[in-house]
Amino acid sequence: MFGGVPAGKQARALERGCDVLVATPGRLLDLIDQRALTLRDVEIFVLDEADQMMDIGFMPAIRRVFGHLPQQRQAMLFSATMPDEIRKLSAKYLRNPVEVSVTPAARTADRIEQGVMHVNSGNKPAALAAVIHDHEGDRVIVFARTKHGADKLVRKLAQSNIEAAAIHGNKSQGQREKALARFRDGSLHVLVATDIAARGIDVPGVTLVINHDLPNVPEVYVHRIGRTARAGKAGLAIAFCAPDERPLLKDIEKLIKLSVPVLDPPEGIAAATAAAEPAPQDSQRRGHRGWSGKTGSGRGGQKAGNGNGQKRRRPRNGKSGGRPEGGSGEGQAARPEGKRPFRAKRRKSGGGNGQGGQRATG
Repeated sequence: MFGGVPAGKQARALERGCDVLVATPGRLLDLIDQRALTLRDVEIFVLDEADQMMDIGFMPAIRRVFGHLPQQRQAMLFSATMPDEIRKLSAKYLRNPVEVSVTPAARTADRIEQGVMHVNSGNKPAALAAVIHDHEGDRVIVFARTKHGADKLVRKLAQSNIEAAAIHGNKSQGQREKALARFRDGSLHVLVATDIAARGIDVPGVTLVINHDLPNVPEVYVHRIGRTARAGKAGLAIAFCAPDERPLLKDIEKLIKLSVPVLDPPEGIAAATAAAEPAPQDSQRRGHRGWSGKTGSGRGGQKAGNGNGQKRRRPRNGKSGGRPEGGSGEGQAARPEGKRPFRAKRRKSGGGNGQGGQRATG
């Protein structure tokens, strides 16, 4: 159950009841307010992507949902990160929770070739257009930090004769589905997304992921570039790093245990300098490579010189400048056969079990 589509059909589908309901907070509350369903018989409640729910302002809605749940139920909370607000939510609504911390996704796929371009924020749109032009025909996902930034990038790319579509929380369900459908069938080659909207996107054949803005959470970088190099195929991930984003890049490199190879910006775009940054170590220098576009592709990629007459080339797919190094609690009472917790008609609350912990429980 989700918003952006008429609620009547969804309400009618609930008349027969169901065993498992997957819903967004807003539409779930709409259906409750319309008396189309009740949560009084829920035995297991799962809150997924809790940190992202917080980021987009869903906390008030989630607190209302908790208020509709019976006291006796098991609750599980999943979250990629555990900021203070999520811990407070856990302390308030979970009883004696068991926290299960899974090892963070710190390893990037070996088939993903990574690189970073140091460019000033004002030069990022031009660098983006140049890289996409060099990969003309490829399926590209561009990540922006904000919804406004995503829309702005689409307009900037249009000025460079590059058609792109943005998907984010301010787009209607129909608009998002239309953009994804075009991206999947190949009629649209560039998709600009925020992290929220990109969750769950699994489009085969994405060969290039561009981080126009570096994420504030290092783990998000791993999730972003994981949109490419799927099903055993190779992929390329390029990040733009402005001087004020250097600390974010360091956090990412610390997480993935890899010094991301440095690429020279496309021709005509100056590389950013940061005087306050310490000089790179020898191990970092060995990973430095230049941007040469797609050599041999016939797409007009530019070759960058390294000052000694030798050509610098970006790492080829499959040969990156470096590679990363290398429980849950259950327990729920059996539900009486045939009992369906989500129904339009209110019923007496069934017996429950104690409230469980975060699977998120953490």
